[in-house]
Amino acid sequence: MPYDLKKMLVIGVASSALFNLEESHAVFVDLGEDGYREYQEEHLNDTLRPGVAFPFIQRLLSLNDLDAEKPLVEVIVLSRNDPETGLRVMKSIEAHRLPITRAIFMQGRSPHRFMEALDMSLFLSANEQDVREALELGFAAGQVIGTPAASATAGATGSGDLRIAFDFDGVIADDSSEQVMQALGLAAFHSHEVDNVEVPIGEGRLAKLLRDINRIQDIEESLVIADRTYNRRVHVAIVTARNAPSHERVIRSLRAHGLRVNDAFFLGGIEKAKVLRVLRPHIFFEDQRTHLDAAQNDVPSVHVPFGLLNQSVASPDENDAEDVAPNHDM
Repeated sequence: MPYDLKKMLVIGVASSALFNLEESHAVFVDLGEDGYREYQEEHLNDTLRPGVAFPFIQRLLSLNDLDAEKPLVEVIVLSRNDPETGLRVMKSIEAHRLPITRAIFMQGRSPHRFMEALDMSLFLSANEQDVREALELGFAAGQVIGTPAASATAGATGSGDLRIAFDFDGVIADDSSEQVMQALGLAAFHSHEVDNVEVPIGEGRLAKLLRDINRIQDIEESLVIADRTYNRRVHVAIVTARNAPSHERVIRSLRAHGLRVNDAFFLGGIEKAKVLRVLRPHIFFEDQRTHLDAAQNDVPSVHVPFGLLNQSVASPDENDAEDVAPNHDM
């Protein structure tokens, strides 16, 4: 019988999101492709250090113990490497004891086009171009940015809690309201949201991801009913620049789409980074880079370059090994 992914939360992750690849990037820049290959072979058994998405992926996979009969979460490596140079990634996964056994290696090509075939709810990568292409195809994708958050990585083996934070517009919802804001200003935006408070905002690219997370939370709710001492492990928050009176449409839209969160922060222009440092999510999804710049080295951050505010041409990050070396995502 085929391995069925349809009722699971499936995440595709590039090695550049899972591991810290600064050293490999520097080797490629200095020595070129041949030197890069030789370096990876020489360091085949040197375990790669955790990257931005590592604490999120590790804790997400740990939720499989909630169901003894079938796994709830599947993580699949999606890599531009060929299988030979990708071997170090698989060995590092094994060394970190991550239960990831499936991978796609496509030499020089991004495998994100296989997301639909694999029922994936999310693709994470450090390659901005791959992420943008995936979003344009209608998939959910995000670019990890900054450096791995030391607190999140260091605490990965402690509490089993998983804290996930989302922006709302352009992430969980589409950016139709954001377009009103940009075209007409803040006052008109609030007026528009009040006038349309009972009209659900369209779903954004990451709505399916939240729905799949909610399904895992449903299992936890049944455990709470059976045992009132059970501590919920998955916590989801919305952290948005909206404030009253535009907050109500967020709550009503989530309800209309059958989605829910545990906490909501309607900050109305207060710097998100200050709240995120206290909330300490294991991952934060945001469509505006300006909201990520202050927190990206303290909180594992993912840029979702979707919508009007992200229509400018993507420019490679000089520190991104995948952008500089598009044939490799080591």
